Amino acid sequence: MNRRPIPSLFLLMALLLAAILPGRLLAGYESPEYSVTGKDGSFEIRDYPEMTLVSTAMTRRGEDGSFMKLFRFIRGRNERSEAIAMTTPVVMSGSSTGTMSFILPKEVAAKGAPLPLNPDVTLTVHPAARYAVYRFRGSTSLAAGQEAAGKLRLWAEGRKLLVSGEPLFAYYNPPWTPGFLRRNEVLIPLAAEAAK
Repeated sequence: MNRRPIPSLFLLMALLLAAILPGRLLAGYESPEYSVTGKDGSFEIRDYPEMTLVSTAMTRRGEDGSFMKLFRFIRGRNERSEAIAMTTPVVMSGSSTGTMSFILPKEVAAKGAPLPLNPDVTLTVHPAARYAVYRFRGSTSLAAGQEAAGKLRLWAEGRKLLVSGEPLFAYYNPPWTPGFLRRNEVLIPLAAEAAK
């Protein structure tokens, strides 16, 4: 008689924690507020307010210490030695090279963010804008991101939306989160005409 193996207690606990923890871990993190002006399944059109970002260049899509440069900034490596709360998502632009950014909390941006001490780290203000957005789960690899961006472009073209820039990739979860529980997004800015 053929018996199915019984999952070990360890595996069951791991799956339970994976199902419970990501939401709890993200619950305390500030994320940018946005309004949804259109929705079609996993696709949305969103309006975002002005945001202040701290950014650094990537040479190997997050495998080059870029995350730690930004993390050190929010941990106090700035002109005021000020600790700044972590937010979600981590934003990446470009492909294997590009930039990685953290969005600064609204309160920090409102009072004026401290300047970075590391010359590789910069502060930028992104103006309010409208984006086409596609939410997807799974891998955070470059290939998965490019595939998601392709789906978003096709969706935008099918609705005659005018894109006005390159995709941004937003990753909300810690790296140990199983792929099927991840919240990943790709955002493409829309031209002013698309805002009407």
